[in-house]
Amino acid sequence: MPRVMPRKRESAYSSMLFGHNSNVKVGEMLYHVQTEDRGASHAVIDTMVYHSGRVLHRRANSYADLLPLDAAREQALKDRVSTQHQSILDELRSGVLKLAQQAPPATAPAVIDSLALELLNAKSWLAGKRATLQVLVFRKSDGAGVSGARVTARIDGASEPSEYSTATGTDGKAQLAFDMPRLAGAECALVIEGYNGKSQARLQFQLRAKPKIPAAG
Repeated sequence: MPRVMPRKRESAYSSMLFGHNSNVKVGEMLYHVQTEDRGASHAVIDTMVYHSGRVLHRRANSYADLLPLDAAREQALKDRVSTQHQSILDELRSGVLKLAQQAPPATAPAVIDSLALELLNAKSWLAGKRATLQVLVFRKSDGAGVSGARVTARIDGASEPSEYSTATGTDGKAQLAFDMPRLAGAECALVIEGYNGKSQARLQFQLRAKPKIPAAG
């Protein structure tokens, strides 16, 4: 079982920082997985996968929707930390997680049916600061939806790193909802990726921060 590591913080409902540490052996490889709440000032749940001291994967999800924290929201945050940590452990053990330094297995090449992605609500995915992505993952060969494919979304160029993930249903559709982070760079993009076995697909949409309107003098 992952260990919960509370640490002291100042305010009444922000007095705990939650985290987990786990060692996972996959084949001959031993990985260390660490998940931490970065604190209300950042509002990010951060998970990193290490091997021999090197970071092979990082996943960060915002919990700005839970702020300001109270007793109930703090429990919800604790549950999110545990869920994200367990998700990484499960993906490691199943081989679904793509690691930066992991070499592909030395097996005979297989025929891979190419994936494709479609953002079904491309014109209405952003309402205010809330993003809701309705994504279809399908095979290029016959257009059939792919069940159980992993779908991730992130904002490149955001002020805080974030990645959101889910799996498609039996119809190949998935939904991801999150609060948009602040855009920090001139070149920002919404990046959506889909994975199913060795097949993957990617969509990218350029984003532009709204210009600030100076106050009337």
